[in-house]
Amino acid sequence: MPRQEKKLMRRRIINAYLSSVISISLVLLLTGIAALLIINAGSVTRYLKENMRVSVLLVDEATEAQAADYAATLSDRPYVRAVRVISKEEGAEELKAMLGEDFLDVFETSPVPVSLELSLHAEYVQPDSLALVTKALEASPLVEDVGAQQSLVQALTTNLARITMILGVFILLLLFISFVLINNTVRVSVFARRFTIHTMKLVGATRGFIRRPFVRAAVLQGLVASFLAVGMLWALMEGLRRSFPELASLVELKQLLIVCGIVVGSGILLCVISTWLVVNKLVAASKDDLYY
Repeated sequence: MPRQEKKLMRRRIINAYLSSVISISLVLLLTGIAALLIINAGSVTRYLKENMRVSVLLVDEATEAQAADYAATLSDRPYVRAVRVISKEEGAEELKAMLGEDFLDVFETSPVPVSLELSLHAEYVQPDSLALVTKALEASPLVEDVGAQQSLVQALTTNLARITMILGVFILLLLFISFVLINNTVRVSVFARRFTIHTMKLVGATRGFIRRPFVRAAVLQGLVASFLAVGMLWALMEGLRRSFPELASLVELKQLLIVCGIVVGSGILLCVISTWLVVNKLVAASKDDLYY
């Protein structure tokens, strides 16, 4: 083979290797994110449920002192995680922010009553439990109305298992895409050396001896792609901590390290399996097959 063609072939192999490493690292990154969501599904579910608010509107005659006493009573109940009194002025400001400055100008006095804002323990944010909580709150003579977002809770409860299943399928799909990318890259790299493999086979080299350098290269490729993916995953987690510290606090260091281990192990395993299959196929091929 002329030197120019060898250089061109080597350049193609290097470009294919680099593009494959980058592509595999991105796919492994998505796999890591999905795995992190699955591992932390319970913590994320608890966070979402405990950050849902139950709005308790009091009767017009209720004073802030009465609201404070009622809030103190509610804070002792087992289903209440936190309770906050919203004064008429605060309620009016919230309505202004939502509906505009001129909304309340038509009223001589503020029509917004004193209200309470409750967050419940996650165990009680279920359709049946929420109905009982709503009934208990409405039993108070101070309460005019309770907004419990039951339809949202129902949708959340119904879709959690479905989302977890979709994420699992998504991870399997990403692993399959990684395998295809790795297989194509390995095929290009190994196919360029098919005649060397055939010569080694003719002089009595065993399959294990022929596979060894290719498997080592596959391990290195998997490590490089995995470490790139882990680095990007840590960078995303750092950005999440800065932008959403409460949400980032749900991810424990131990869980993050487990996901990083899964990413590294998956990258190496996929590269090695793909290389193993391609090399075995070329070793078993006849001389005539090497020209196609």
